[in-house]
Amino acid sequence: MEYVIIGFLWLAILLYLVLGGADFGAGIIELFSTPANRSRTRKAAYQAIGPIWEANHMWLIIAVVILFVGFPLIYSTMSIYLHIPLVIMLIGITARGTAFVFRNYDAVVDNMQGIYNRIFLLSSFITPLFLGIIAGSAISGQINPSSTDFLSAYVFVWFNWFSVAIGLFTVALCGFLASIYLIGEAKNDEDKRDFIRKARNWNIIAVVCGALVFTAAWHDDIPLMRWILGNTIGLTAVIAAFISLLVLWILVGRGKTIMPRILAGFQASMILLAITYVHFPDFLILKDGEHLSLFKHQAPNATMQALGWALIIGSLFILPALFYLYYSFQKDRFVEDGHLKS
Repeated sequence: MEYVIIGFLWLAILLYLVLGGADFGAGIIELFSTPANRSRTRKAAYQAIGPIWEANHMWLIIAVVILFVGFPLIYSTMSIYLHIPLVIMLIGITARGTAFVFRNYDAVVDNMQGIYNRIFLLSSFITPLFLGIIAGSAISGQINPSSTDFLSAYVFVWFNWFSVAIGLFTVALCGFLASIYLIGEAKNDEDKRDFIRKARNWNIIAVVCGALVFTAAWHDDIPLMRWILGNTIGLTAVIAAFISLLVLWILVGRGKTIMPRILAGFQASMILLAITYVHFPDFLILKDGEHLSLFKHQAPNATMQALGWALIIGSLFILPALFYLYYSFQKDRFVEDGHLKS
């Protein structure tokens, strides 16, 4: 049953990265759009994420519940030593959701819409930034339960070159995912060309941030290159991600929209696989080489059995409804001849 639970955990993290990442990315590309086309970007992003933006956080909730119930020591360690970035990320999620609702559905149209909009855009950047920082901190080896001062225990464990670089890479990846997804939401050729240009720019930024991650890893004495390229699975995942990126741009050039979305999600999954495979079953890397493992540091067997069955039975009810939600709102955007509604 522990493998079932770990599979759900990995899948929840992946889906939050892909679907939630594209959600955050819609705000990110709007934030960095020129004033001339910001309104068009906002309209396309709203049509894409409006119906399902809240559902994306379900994956984060599932991951948190799995850690809380099934791996309490890992959950408590992260909650204690990474509480600052965790709180900032949660504030970002809350502020973003609130601002999204009021900037689009507020009954009174006044100057507050401008404030709501700025909150939405800034929180769209801050939230994935700190999500990436938390992920980087989990494998950076900086968490030290023996720390005796506040800065060493609660600040420098995440405020370091490697974790911040992972955060910036996460932001760039979200921008790239959103740009690829929004190509298919464009209602005219001009908007489509604009989103293709944005996707190319964010692709370049992601590559630069990826190089920054490896540079920061070298600076902080983290053997990231060996972790990713030093095993067959990691190397295969990197090659698969690179080949899929080439195929993605070939398909975008041919006017395809569905397969590029799938390939963009596939690239994110390969990146996650390359980073996590070498550490499995370890989830947290602590100072001086200590690890918290998904096998060694799990809840009692009775709890794991109950959690596993709850995830299996719950997925039978939730997943079909969720997929139908995605399908129904996508279907409503198309007419019989396959063109977007005006």
